[in-house]
Amino acid sequence: MAPQIAPSILSADFARLAEDVALISGTADWVHVDVMDNHFVPNLTLGLPVVEALLKHSALPLDCHLMIEDPDRWAPQYAEAGAGSVTIHAEAAKAPIRTLRTIRAAGARAGLGVNPATPVEGFEDLLGEIDMLLLMTVEPGFGGQKFLDVVLPKVRRARDMIKGRDLPVWLQVDGGVSAETIERCAEAGADVFVAGSAVYGADDPSEAVRRLKAQAEKATAAAAW
Repeated sequence: MAPQIAPSILSADFARLAEDVALISGTADWVHVDVMDNHFVPNLTLGLPVVEALLKHSALPLDCHLMIEDPDRWAPQYAEAGAGSVTIHAEAAKAPIRTLRTIRAAGARAGLGVNPATPVEGFEDLLGEIDMLLLMTVEPGFGGQKFLDVVLPKVRRARDMIKGRDLPVWLQVDGGVSAETIERCAEAGADVFVAGSAVYGADDPSEAVRRLKAQAEKATAAAAW
């Protein structure tokens, strides 16, 4: 699969979300929406009403990343609202298989997120239940953090797991993705890249997306996986 870029609006201007999403509509593949509840992570961002409003104005599909305490309850509602992808965290879900299947049944892609310290191997049997595996490359909760190189071996192991099952599961990385780190992520096996400050901190967010995608494509073409 060709690399995809999902700019995170966590780094956008919350007072002008529709305008900031429009800035990247010509180059990005997804709009990444970080939903945080100040319980699962120590930050409070936005929720379903904002997602519902944004869906009316976004030409791009929304990739909703739920960093919340009770994803089993809330995740299906994001899918039903029209999100293109809904990711729940393995550490928070109490009934992940049921919730992932409900997300899919509502018409969205189902994603499973894993924190940096959580081993990925324990979720190999769930690969058939998901469309995307998200590996956090920072501790979840805040944008602008430094990329954790310690996660790169886990990205490689996750890619090997996916290859071993011969499944069309996307492998997403989220946190600290920038011009300095995206090629290492692509070489390790990631194919969907969440970038926040690297996009919205640039003078031209659309051009920043284009350059990140070009870097990812170059690294992917040279990768052994």
